[in-house]
Amino acid sequence: MEKSAIDRIMAPVSRFIHLEYTSGIVLLISVVVAIIWANSAYHDFYEHLWHINFSIGFDNFMLTHPLHIWINDGLMAVFFFVIGLELKREFMEGELSSLKKASLPMTAALGGMLVPALIYFAINKGTEASHGWGIPMATDIAFALALLSMASKHIPVSIKVFLSALAVADDLGAVLVIAFFYTAEINFVALGIGVGFLLLLIAGNGMGIRNSLFYLIIGFGVWIGFLLSGVHATIAGVLVAFTIPAVTKINEVIYSDNLRKLSYDFQEDIPEKGSLITPKQNVTIQRVKSLSMAAETPLQTIEHALHPWVAFVIMPLFALANAGIVIGADFFTSIVNPVSIGVAAGLIVGKFAGILLFCWIMVKLGLASLPEEANWKHVAGVALLAGIGFTMSLFISGLAFKNPVFIDQAKYGILIASVFAGIMGTLVLRRIGKSSVN
Repeated sequence: MEKSAIDRIMAPVSRFIHLEYTSGIVLLISVVVAIIWANSAYHDFYEHLWHINFSIGFDNFMLTHPLHIWINDGLMAVFFFVIGLELKREFMEGELSSLKKASLPMTAALGGMLVPALIYFAINKGTEASHGWGIPMATDIAFALALLSMASKHIPVSIKVFLSALAVADDLGAVLVIAFFYTAEINFVALGIGVGFLLLLIAGNGMGIRNSLFYLIIGFGVWIGFLLSGVHATIAGVLVAFTIPAVTKINEVIYSDNLRKLSYDFQEDIPEKGSLITPKQNVTIQRVKSLSMAAETPLQTIEHALHPWVAFVIMPLFALANAGIVIGADFFTSIVNPVSIGVAAGLIVGKFAGILLFCWIMVKLGLASLPEEANWKHVAGVALLAGIGFTMSLFISGLAFKNPVFIDQAKYGILIASVFAGIMGTLVLRRIGKSSVN
């Protein structure tokens, strides 16, 4: 097929977007921009921008919040919605679909959450900041997978699958922590409205409704209910995701047979002249579209459509709004505090020790085996990369603390740990990759 001028121009952009590590690069750029911006002459504008009030609604039904709240509670609900879709897909047919597949990454994720939380709590026990124990529990899958992809092309595919499954299980743990430990006082009337919309979605799934618009519109009602209830609105995203149908309307054989027939009908009616198609061909194309929609699951269709928006808009915007750490002359003295040390130690030491220890126990007891073609050095590299807790850790720090001093201290620890874990994990995996070639 001959490419148009715009196709040739957009081809490099398309290739870049579809690289495994692209989202991680875009996220890193957003972090760097946020830090530079927050430490520039435009610092006041940076702070003012995210506190501009923004309203949606009509008459007496208005929601008014600062821009950073809309990002953290609104756009991040879409982020958690996509996480929910990924979780459902993995539980159905992915790396978490059976006990044999899920045992090692799920256990590794558990160790990578418990040990960091215990380390943080031990350092901050008895202080006002002890509530931040959930901050070092999370792994940033975008950064971790980006660095793993760039570390070496000789890393076994099974290790990438293991890290993906671990991060997905880690996300599930983070969602549960937010739901049970970082939820404010509950307005049961608003929560009841949200649950009512959720039950409507479940009923729609049971009735066989497959229209994505139905789930997105009713899902918005769930989000509003949870937002007003005090239960963090991002939980609504995960719950709505689990109501999305994940079955096809027709199976692969019927789809393939009908597609061949429609392709034959289209071929038979090709006009001898001109660039326009015939009315009959247009009808055939519409039938192909309907057939293809019946052969897709709404879950995978929505996930595929939203993934670029999450990777290239929502996560970078979240990083831009939340990663603006002011680095003053006293930066190195200001990071010596229980919060920063607890977060950094939890992410660097806790993640590494927790993942390795729990994996070792599972393998030693014969309950699981290492990923195919992988060794303990590979697992150690992954355990280091899991210390990159950036996006989720920043998000939880905003829920755990109201004191801006504690939030800034948590950000210092997250930044230091993520940089250290990223560098060390990449170096370890690159060395393993080179030795496997020699």
